[in-house]
Amino acid sequence: MEWLVLIHVLSAIIGVGPTFFGHVLFRNRQTIGELKQSYKLGSKLDFFPKIGGGIAVLSGIALVIWSGMGFGHFWIIASIILYIAIQIVAVGIIMPMSKKMNIWLQETKLSDSHFPPAPQAALLNKVNKLYYVCSALGTLLFIMMILKPVF
Repeated sequence: MEWLVLIHVLSAIIGVGPTFFGHVLFRNRQTIGELKQSYKLGSKLDFFPKIGGGIAVLSGIALVIWSGMGFGHFWIIASIILYIAIQIVAVGIIMPMSKKMNIWLQETKLSDSHFPPAPQAALLNKVNKLYYVCSALGTLLFIMMILKPVF
């Protein structure tokens, strides 16, 4: 069981961890060149939530089942809801917006030293704020998993 806990904790850190860097990578007031570099790094970080997050969910379910604890505890339900909320924001909202921005970056004729025009800057600002939402949700998720509060 200790190995399963270790796998669960490490995969959770690896799976949720990159969301804490999103608002750093996609910060406001970057030049087009800086944004292009941020998107390259961001695409490499996207790999970790896909693998780590999946392993964290599977190992978490296995821990609940094998421990006999059941899914009725507040902290387990809250953790699942928070994880789903992170996925909805990250995959369902940020990724399409981010993809739109990345397409614009690839097609723009503006120099890398320019700042994005207002519509793209506004989109970047929305993406940045949503990454803060993911970071807050991720922090709450880790609090639930560590403190295991009951009500």
